[in-house]
Amino acid sequence: MVTKRKKSILKLKEKNLLMIFTRNPELGKCKTRLAATVGEQTALDIYTFLLEHTVAITKNLTTTKEVHYSVKVRDNDLWSSEIYNKKQQFGDDLGQKMEHAFATGFKKGYQNIIIIGSDMYDLNQEDLENAFEALQSHDYVIGPAQDGGYYLFGMKSLNSQVFKNKNWGTETVLQNTLEDLKKENIKLLEERNDVDYYEDIKDIDAFQKFLS
Repeated sequence: MVTKRKKSILKLKEKNLLMIFTRNPELGKCKTRLAATVGEQTALDIYTFLLEHTVAITKNLTTTKEVHYSVKVRDNDLWSSEIYNKKQQFGDDLGQKMEHAFATGFKKGYQNIIIIGSDMYDLNQEDLENAFEALQSHDYVIGPAQDGGYYLFGMKSLNSQVFKNKNWGTETVLQNTLEDLKKENIKLLEERNDVDYYEDIKDIDAFQKFLS
């Protein structure tokens, strides 16, 4: 017998999609700006720690969840195939890759789609639940990052413009995205700090075990 609660959970899963973009954790190929200060092995250890954090804050979300790999889909890794649908990123730059992922999600019938990275320590499950809730009354939801980018982006229908003419990885991304959406109904979340440089983590207790 299917209870009302189970029906509600199934409905949310059919409606909401969380996409997680991730880089394959390989020595010398992740967190390169951080590695310039702490070394490649420590940078890899920190990135793996951030991946584990992302799993912890997403695995129990009542949404469909996809992990989009930068290089190659891994079968036996920390992303359980029982929880996450595994995909390959497709496109020449980050904008093309995100646009393709969103377009595919909307074609599948999802009504609220949110994308995040896999290296945000300053993020929790409640933040993600609140972001999906925001899409009930807004057309877009954006989580501004302190470096001028964004750590979360969500929308209810495909808008390809937000992925074009951006210098990805620079401090202009958020500003240019907001300019694209200046006439739209947007929910801005709290600004958060992502992890790119030693300065981003040097005063955070959770990272001291890697820096000592």
